[in-house]
This record gives sequence, C-alpha cells and structure tokens, in this order.
Amino acid sequence: MTNQEISDFVKKFFQHDSSGGILLVLMASIALLLANSQWSHLYDGFLATPVQVRLGELDIAKPLLLWINDGLMAIFFFLVGLEIKREVMDGHLSSPAQVVLPGIAAIAGIAVPALVYFVFNQHDEVSLRGWAIPSATDIAFALGVFSLFGSRVPISLKLFLLSVAIFDDLGAILIIAFFYSSELSMLSLTVASIGLGVLFVLNRFSVRSQGAYILVGVIVWVAVLKSGVHATLAGFAIACFIPLRVTNKDGHPMLPHLEHSLHPWVTFMILPLFAFANAGVSLIGISSDALFNSIPLGIALGLFLGKQIGIFGACWLAIKLGLAKLPDQSNWIQFYAVTVLCGIGFTMSLFIGSLAFETQAASYMVDVKLGVLVGSLCSAIVGSILIAYSQPDKVLEK
Repeated sequence: MTNQEISDFVKKFFQHDSSGGILLVLMASIALLLANSQWSHLYDGFLATPVQVRLGELDIAKPLLLWINDGLMAIFFFLVGLEIKREVMDGHLSSPAQVVLPGIAAIAGIAVPALVYFVFNQHDEVSLRGWAIPSATDIAFALGVFSLFGSRVPISLKLFLLSVAIFDDLGAILIIAFFYSSELSMLSLTVASIGLGVLFVLNRFSVRSQGAYILVGVIVWVAVLKSGVHATLAGFAIACFIPLRVTNKDGHPMLPHLEHSLHPWVTFMILPLFAFANAGVSLIGISSDALFNSIPLGIALGLFLGKQIGIFGACWLAIKLGLAKLPDQSNWIQFYAVTVLCGIGFTMSLFIGSLAFETQAASYMVDVKLGVLVGSLCSAIVGSILIAYSQPDKVLEK
C-alpha cells in the first residue's frame, strides 16, 4: 500500500460518522487487554502518574486519571453545552413539537434504568449511590453503531437519537450537580459565580474576543474544581454564555466556530483517552458469577432492559395518545432498535460510576466497569441485529 493510499484511507476513516465510535471501541479494547496482561503495572502506573500545576498559592496536584476525568471531560461537557444551546436556540429542538418525543424518551430513559438498579441494590446504602450509572447514553458509541447501517434507517431516527442523547446529557449534568457534589467551599463558589457574571457581561456587550471567554472560563473551571461541585459542570455552565451569532475577530460566528473546532479533539482524543483510562478492568480471578452481584447486574439490566423498556414504552404511549408522532419514514421495528441502542452507556456511565464510588474500595469500580461493558455490549449487538433485519421500505401501522 502506497503512502497516498494510506493517507486516503486515514482521511476517509476520520470523515466517516462511525469513526469516533470505532476509535472508542479500539481504545477500550486496548485498555482491557493491558489490564489483563503482564503489562498491567505499566497501565496502572501510567494512570497514577502525578501531574501538578502551581501558580503562587494555587496548587492543583492530581494523578493523570483525575486530570482526564476532571479536566479533559470538562472540555467534553463544554462541547455538550455548546451543542445543546445551538439546538435549543436555532436547531431541531427550537420548537415545542420537536422537543416532546425526545424529551419524554429522555425522562423515561433516566427513570426506568435507575428503578431497575434500585430493585437490585435497595438493601445496600453504599451500592445505592450508583443508581444513576445506567441512566446515561453514550452518543458517540450509539451514533457510531447507528451510522454503520447507512440508508437502512431514515435520517429522522438519527435526529431522534441525537435529541435523546442531548436531553440525556443535560439530565446527567443535573444529576452530577445535585447528587455527586461533595462539601462546598463558599469562597470558590463565589469566585466561580463572579466569573460567570463576567461571561454574562461579555455576552451582553457582544465581545468578539474568544480569548476573553476562554481566559475567564479557565478561572471558572479552577474555582469550580476547588468548590466541591464537580469540575465538569463548569464546562457546561461556561458554554451557556458563549454567544451564538456574535462573530469572532476572524469573522466566524463564535459558538458554531468553537463547536466545529472542538469536535474533532473531543471525538478523536478526549473521549478515546477517557475510554482508555476508565475501561481497563482486570478480569483475572473474576468468575462469571461476579456479573450476578447486585451492582453489575443492576447496571447491565438497567442499560439493556431499563433503557429500551422506559424509552420505547413511554414513546409508544405518547404516540398513541396523540402527544407526538413516530419519526418520519420510520417504522416501529426501526424505532424500537434505536431505543435499544440508547442502552449503550459506556462513557457517561463509567464517568458517573467514578463519581458515585470515588471514595469506596477499588472493587466497586470493577463491578461498575463489568456492568457497563456487558450492558452496553448487549445493547449494541441486539440493536444492530434489529436494524439489520428491519425493512426500511415497509412502514408498519402507526
């Protein structure tokens, strides 16, 4: 294969809709292999690498794993915030009719998996902290699987899946804010509030300097990091103040320009790195019976069964009551397949799991990773089979 052919292949790969999901699978697989190999100590040592940033009295010292989870994931949530703002103000979530079905789906898709997890873990107060783990959908994985089938499914279902994931991410942000924040520092929260106030002023006066927003945003992130509220929430909050239509100094609308610029970095670096850092669970000495422990079983069934039952059931009822309609040119089998894909909860589920059991023994995260991997894998396989055998030219009774 010539250099030009290699270059063309790489270019086509990164331009394909499924490339982000494929890269996530690849990095997660590498992490699993390393964690279960003779090089596991190198993998663990890499994640434990101490990284320190100090400026005067300000000192941030964390292992590399937490820099990824608290720092790089804040950029991911910043991108999520930009996408939500654009879609709500100027996209396919800008009218009530477009919001009803994915909104209902997201609420049910959070509540029912949490209920499934509760049923299996109600006896243990510590285990119950993970109730939100199966409530999240990994949009990169889900869309990656979805895009593999090309014209087999209508674009309306892709928009539905994207909308559900957007609402799902918003729900995850609220859950983290209210249920997974530790003791609060009022001084740090005050600094963060002042920073957000400055961003509001910049927005109101249509300031065109992206650097000004980024500088204040970094200050807000540091303040939130020190406040006891999880630092990733700063990313979403900052995004809310980025102007949609004000052009930057280069003449580009600021919010779409930032979103477009960040998207490849998040898709091809931040999320794969997060997957690599968090998916490495050692299966050495773990029997198949471990999956039937309450935490992994609650997570796996919550993702695989809770998601599809909650989303499909609530949407079916809403459509039959006339509150919404089935996405254009789709049938019930295709729609059901998409609700199954919503059970792919990889990135966000692992992230919430790391927050839920942050102060607990390492065995809790082993259970979390096991449940997330099994539930997400089952959802991906079954959803793919349903899409493959659906008939796009046959619209079933609506």
